Amino acid sequence: MIPRFGKTPDPRAAYRRRPGAYAILSRGGMVLLTHQAAPEPEYQLPGGGIDAGESPLAALHREVIEETGWSIGGARFLGSYRRFCYMPDYDLQAEKLCQIWHARPIMRICSPTEPGHTAHWVAPKEALRLLVDPGSCHALRRWLALAARG
Repeated sequence: MIPRFGKTPDPRAAYRRRPGAYAILSRGGMVLLTHQAAPEPEYQLPGGGIDAGESPLAALHREVIEETGWSIGGARFLGSYRRFCYMPDYDLQAEKLCQIWHARPIMRICSPTEPGHTAHWVAPKEALRLLVDPGSCHALRRWLALAARG
């Protein structure tokens, strides 16, 4: 069973499944987050929706470049979670199926191409404070525990 984080689904709402791939990117003891200015300003793990016909790993590479400008390598799947939310950009009640990956940032190849996104290197404790999605926080805590074990 895939764990659920966040709000309890509204039984009156019709949710559409929205698979996505998200990255924990670490370098020199810091974690790379993306800040989205709209519709609600918030910090997130870089990533997003998997398009029809696209593999999760291809989506991960595409979304990380769009939201941070960084190319990545060595992606390893860490786990999945789901959350139910309203996506105002799409006017959609979504059941987000979030795949979490850890990857190495290789090189910053451009500025973020996704409008309203900026990339920020932060300490892991600061990342846990800034992230608003409890599933992302759980994934980051889990990765930090795994990394501490070596």
